[in-house]
Amino acid sequence: MLRELLRAMRPKEWIKNVFLFAALAFSQERYWQQLSKILIVVAAFVLFCMAASAIYLINDLVDIEKDRAHPKKRNRPLASGRLSPAVAKVAAAALLLIALPAAFVLDFSDHMAGRSFLHNYDFGIALISYVVIQGVAYSYFLKHIVILDIFTIAAGFVLRAVAGALVLDINITYWLLMCMGLLALFLGLAKRRAELLLLESGAGEHRRILDEYSLPMLDQMISIITAATIIAYTLFTTTAETLPRKPFPIMLVTVPIVIYLIFRYLYLMYKHGEGGSPADLVLKDIPFIAAGVLWGGLALAILALAHP
Repeated sequence: MLRELLRAMRPKEWIKNVFLFAALAFSQERYWQQLSKILIVVAAFVLFCMAASAIYLINDLVDIEKDRAHPKKRNRPLASGRLSPAVAKVAAAALLLIALPAAFVLDFSDHMAGRSFLHNYDFGIALISYVVIQGVAYSYFLKHIVILDIFTIAAGFVLRAVAGALVLDINITYWLLMCMGLLALFLGLAKRRAELLLLESGAGEHRRILDEYSLPMLDQMISIITAATIIAYTLFTTTAETLPRKPFPIMLVTVPIVIYLIFRYLYLMYKHGEGGSPADLVLKDIPFIAAGVLWGGLALAILALAHP
C-alpha cells in the first residue's frame, strides 16, 4: 500500500519545484553563496513537494473515473484500484496539515517580527495560494475552461518562482518572472498537445475540454510562446540588474544553450510524442539533461566570477 501511495504522490514530478531556486540563483544579494539561505530554500522545496503530492492525490480522486478511460492514466494507483480512495484522502489531508503550518513557521523564522501579517508570512500565503489554485480551483473548475486551464497550469510554475523569492524576502526581477511564465505556458501547451495526440478521437470522452483544442491550434500557440520565451530570456540576460553587464552582458553566452533546450524539447515532442509529462522527458533524455547541467554550471560560474 505504501508503495502505491508513493507512486500516487508522483515524486518524479517534484523536479518542477526547482523553480523555487531561481530567485536564489539570480539574487543581487548573492544568497546562493550562503549555506543558511540555501537550506531555507531547500526546506521551502520540501514543503512545496508535500503540497504538490497532496494536490496530485486530490486531482486523481476527482478524476478517478475519467482516468480509467485513459490508456496511460488507467494504470495509476487510484484508477487501477491498487490504492484505496480513503487512504489517498487521509494522506492528502496529512500532507497539507504538515506543509501549510510549517510554511508559516519557516517564513517567520527567517524574517524579523514586527512587520505586517502579509509581509511576515508571505511565503506561507504563497503556498496556500498554490494549493487553492492548483488543488481546488484547477481540479474542480478551471481545468474545464478552455485556455484558462493552460494559464492555471502556468500559474503554478510562476507561484513556485515567486515563493522562492518570498521565503528569502528578496525581490525577483520582472524579466525572470516573465521567462518563468512563458516557459510555463510552453510546458502547459505541450502537455495539452500530447494528451490530444495520445487520445485522438476519444479525447473528449476522457476530458471534455480537449474537444475545444486542435493540433493546428496548439501548434500555432506553441510557436508563438517559443519565440516569446527565447526573446524574453535574451532580454533578461542583457537588462536584468542582478546580472553582470560590464564590460558586456556575459550571460548572453547561455542563450544558445537555452535555445537548444527548447528545440530539443520540441524535437522530442514532435518526433517522439513526448511532452505529456515534462518530468519524464527531462529525467530520461541524456542530451537534454547534459544541456541543462551545462546551462546551470555556466550560469553559476558567470555569477561567481562577476560577484566574487
